[in-house]
Formats: sequence, C-alpha cells, structure tokens
Amino acid sequence: MATPDIAQMLSRIDLFAGLSGRQLKQLTARAKEVHHEPGQSVTSEGNVALGFHLIVEGEALVTQGGVERRRLGPGDHFGEISMIDGQRRSATVTAETPLRTITVSHATFGELLDQDPGFARTLLTVLCARLREAERREAAASA
Repeated sequence: MATPDIAQMLSRIDLFAGLSGRQLKQLTARAKEVHHEPGQSVTSEGNVALGFHLIVEGEALVTQGGVERRRLGPGDHFGEISMIDGQRRSATVTAETPLRTITVSHATFGELLDQDPGFARTLLTVLCARLREAERREAAASA
C-alpha cells in the first residue's frame, strides 16, 4: 500500500516536511488507504473522527454549519489537528466524486510520537510557526 508517491505527497505537507526519511517511511508504512463513495461523509462536524486524510484521487467539499467553505482535490489534506489532539472535528468533509484518501489515525500517530520523540519536536516547530503566523495576521487585522 505505501508507495514512494505517497511518501512524497506526505513530505510536501508542512506538518511532515521536517521528518527524516526514516520517520517518513514509518508514517507511510502505518497509513491506510480508504475509499469513499460520492455523497459519503468522510468526517462530520462535531464528531470525534480521529485521523488525518490526504486526498490521492477525487474531490471533496468542506462545510461548516452547512456553509460551503472550500473544495479539496488531490494533494489537499485535512484532519491534522484531530490527528494530534483527538478532539472533535471542526468541519464536515463530503466526497463529491469517488474519493481515495491516505489516512493516519490518532492512535497510530500517538504510537509514532511515543516511539520517536523527534516526531514531536518536528510537530512543535511547525505548530509554533502556524501560531506565529496566526498572531501576525491578527495583529495586522487589528492595526
């Protein structure tokens, strides 16, 4: 299941870009391929659906409170926050076409963090960068 193309796709995601080749290989080996039919909810807002999804094929629609927020396609991803913190989903993602995703569950990711603290160090760096960017945008908006 885990192909070099999937590893390459994962390495392009900021959250995983700093992983070593060995760490990326571990992540890819534990990922699962999931197929979703058109109209099927991949995740539902407010539900606990613990996992990260990378779209390999197809298109999906993201809604919050029933309002369309964006459309996703190959190379796009969602669920990284839930994969890390195990909390409820902030949006619903519905397959618009036949959809194939690569999924990493919260439990699987937790095992990787326990086995290799370098995973956590990499994540912290990325999450800090995201927080700084959000703070910068908030300061610019209120200026």
